[in-house]
Amino acid sequence: MRVTLKGINRNSKKLADGSRVTYYYAWKGGPSLPGKPGDPEFLAAYNEAHKQKAKAPDGSIQAILTSYQDAPVFLDLAERTRKDYAKHIRLIETEYADFPLEALTDRRTRAEFLGWRDKMAIRSRRQADYVFATFARILAWAFDRGLTLANPCEKPGKLYRSGRAEIIWTQADEAALKDVAPDRIWLAYMLAVWTGQRQGDLLKLTWGAYNGSHIRLKQSKTGRRVVIPVAGPLKTLLDTTSKRAVTILTTVTGTAWTSMGFSASWRKVVAKAGITDLTFHDLRGTAVTRLAVAGCTVTEIATITGHSLKDVTTILDAHYLSRDSGLAESAIRKLEAHEAGTKTPN
Repeated sequence: MRVTLKGINRNSKKLADGSRVTYYYAWKGGPSLPGKPGDPEFLAAYNEAHKQKAKAPDGSIQAILTSYQDAPVFLDLAERTRKDYAKHIRLIETEYADFPLEALTDRRTRAEFLGWRDKMAIRSRRQADYVFATFARILAWAFDRGLTLANPCEKPGKLYRSGRAEIIWTQADEAALKDVAPDRIWLAYMLAVWTGQRQGDLLKLTWGAYNGSHIRLKQSKTGRRVVIPVAGPLKTLLDTTSKRAVTILTTVTGTAWTSMGFSASWRKVVAKAGITDLTFHDLRGTAVTRLAVAGCTVTEIATITGHSLKDVTTILDAHYLSRDSGLAESAIRKLEAHEAGTKTPN
């Protein structure tokens, strides 16, 4: 009776004396097998290897990467986020596509992966952090579903730290922008600083989302729904803006912006205003800071911007509190009022 053994990997090599020898493995990347097919020890070793393999998740990193990209957790991401993840995944595939999942439990694997991140960091620390964070997130997803027995990329720490001296738009920056910005760019600025929303969500914001007093939107990145009361300055601007398209923000020809098109136009106007080291994304943090200076609580700020309570606290603590003297002024005024026995508004 002839038995067919599936998955055997063969590797033939030419020896120094000119003869050839064939080595057998239980599967590609699997343990070596003694003798040759048909030998009793060969069959016993083959059966034992597959018995051990059944006890742990099999396959390679590529299998996990493929499964992740077919899963709702990936497909439900915003289009821009999926594209960024896809770029990171291609880099992971290039380096570790055939890396065996069973090796993830080896303590040396973490050192191997961190060493790869450090090599990427030679070119860009920020990019290295982004790629590695994607790797860690995918392995965490796989671990939670029992597809792996370990996540050696968990909590790696960050290599990149922002060295920018100022990440808040001041009143002076705002005035400089207003002096040179065309109406379509100024409207984008006002929407950002008065709502604290991301560029992508603002570019897709439709007139139907504004009812004359509130703006309602679902954030594409987090899926959170926010209802933002529209303050006087922004309301005046919206109510006097012509509705040239479905979206509130439009190009000079009255069409909806693409992300790249808006970014290019924004950079030109900012440069014309003489503003350096500030981005459109910084307006989201600026909105958080201005709300805090006005005396808003963390909960109130999160309700408007859509941040989590933890994120609002982190933003204020790590980035903005030390940058804005207005918060200190507000705190001292409250203390003075308290000492004088004057009740301050909430």
